[in-house]
Amino acid sequence: MFKNLIQFWKGKDFLSQVMEDFKVMLDDSEMMFKASYDILVENKKEPGLEDEVIKTDKRVNSLQKAIRQRIIEHMTAQPSVDSPACLLLFSVSKDAERVGDYAKNLLEVSRLLENPIDKEKFKVLFTDIDQEVIGLFQQTKEAFISSDEKSAAGTWETQMKLKRKCDGIVRTLAKSDYSVNEAVCFTLIARFIRRMSSHLTNIATSVIVPLTELDYYHEKSKEDKLI
Repeated sequence: MFKNLIQFWKGKDFLSQVMEDFKVMLDDSEMMFKASYDILVENKKEPGLEDEVIKTDKRVNSLQKAIRQRIIEHMTAQPSVDSPACLLLFSVSKDAERVGDYAKNLLEVSRLLENPIDKEKFKVLFTDIDQEVIGLFQQTKEAFISSDEKSAAGTWETQMKLKRKCDGIVRTLAKSDYSVNEAVCFTLIARFIRRMSSHLTNIATSVIVPLTELDYYHEKSKEDKLI
């Protein structure tokens, strides 16, 4: 569906500006994830880095508001035109904003830790999870910005792998002898990353699912069950 709408809007100022703002939202959210992860896991102490994450989160929020404003103005001026595409953009802009929120939440976990993360424990549980998330960011951008249906379909598999990993981490932590502080913080990390992956996949799969099924692609998976 979205590919046809992109073709319909091609070259129009409305779409060009909205898509540019949306790309910035995704780029900013990825930057926030990388920075928050470095602070949280690598104990990076670069001056101003935390402030930059918070500043970037505010920019993502502002971009979402700007996108919504443009959509509302567009629909007001042309109420009978482009409604499905406008609804789609309204939905995925919220997903992009939520990705940024969860990236910022990872930074907040660093403030809950009583001691710096034990990297050996973390590596056993979260092996290369940052690279998997960064890979999902790239898949999502390729799928949505370029209307690449193959990349969109591929995000399902990536997201399911992340989901299984995060759910497994929570199950392991529930039976572990880690300190309460450590277990709670690790659980929060797993849950925030799981939610980030879901929102990124919502964005990517909007290229291939009907408008009525946005946000519910996972219901087709046999693995969508309680931990």
